[in-house]
Amino acid sequence: MSQTVTQTETAAAGVERMKPVVDQWLAADLEESKRIEELSSQKPFRHRDNIVWRNVALFAALHTIAAIGLYQLVAVAQWRTFAWCVMLWVIGGIGITAGPHRLWAHKSYKARTPLKTLLVTMNLVSFQNSIIEWVRDHHAHHKWSDTDADPHNIKRGFFFAHMGWLLSRKHPMVKQMGKKLDLSDLLADPILVFQDRFYLPLTVLACFMVPSFVPVYFWRESGWVAFCTAVAFRYTFTLHATWFINSAAHTFGYRPYDINIAPTESVVTTLTAFGEGGHNYHHTFPQDYRTSEMPGVFNLTKSFIDFFAKLGWAYDLRTVGPESVQRQMDRQYDQLVKQHSGKAAKQQQQMMAEANAGNGRQVA
Repeated sequence: MSQTVTQTETAAAGVERMKPVVDQWLAADLEESKRIEELSSQKPFRHRDNIVWRNVALFAALHTIAAIGLYQLVAVAQWRTFAWCVMLWVIGGIGITAGPHRLWAHKSYKARTPLKTLLVTMNLVSFQNSIIEWVRDHHAHHKWSDTDADPHNIKRGFFFAHMGWLLSRKHPMVKQMGKKLDLSDLLADPILVFQDRFYLPLTVLACFMVPSFVPVYFWRESGWVAFCTAVAFRYTFTLHATWFINSAAHTFGYRPYDINIAPTESVVTTLTAFGEGGHNYHHTFPQDYRTSEMPGVFNLTKSFIDFFAKLGWAYDLRTVGPESVQRQMDRQYDQLVKQHSGKAAKQQQQMMAEANAGNGRQVA
């Protein structure tokens, strides 16, 4: 039976935003982020000179075939192929959210070897770099969020945060700060080292060959249709579901847990990314395995982890207590009231100044 740790990092809810949060795993390093922004302003980076045209061509080809796959999925493919695409989307998606994200990047729960092996296998279906590389980038994203050390910095634009970061060379600050990250725990895990070493052949098998083979062999689907739908379209859809967390969930939505950061609560992205859209909560409480307060269908990854917790394969599920969450939300409300009061006072002062100026008087 799993053990749920409900008291973890409750102090984080009471931390003032101006100070670095040091008692949470992957909490934002605010002082370092400020220093990075100052250095970046001194050395402008010409993004257009660093486009990787090979990647541009590959993604253009992928999206072209994916568009064909979308048409085939609606008008040509068998219903079994449609169901197979949905199954692969779920397997690959949760292979990201429950694996490299919540388990290895945030250490929000622990897993026994059978679950680790399952998650590594599921992760191969998504083809979004090896878990070690994925976690490294995600560490940088959280510690130096929305700076030039963040691989998909939203301040460089919506498209860049969405997929442009994969079409250009990494900012020098990403490389410089990335070298400071401690990945020793990942490099000591033989399952992750095996996946990283043989990643390319394994992911070609799991993401491309098996998804194409199954429809052709078991229900005589056309090979071209199987490839365009179960590989190209499904893979592209999974990519965008992940990318929208970096772009849309840093732009559109509401911020009840921390009004001072870019991440938002995004209902749409939480559906397509199996619970990852509660991004304002997640960046405020990064060590909570739930990543949001959204229930049920809005957080299928949590349900997945809970299921394996009942089996004993997942344990030490870490959460933030409701009292701490509420205190953090109350603090945001107080900030909003102060901001509103300050703006109202300035507006009133401006109106008085304009009225007195019209009467030929000055305000002291």
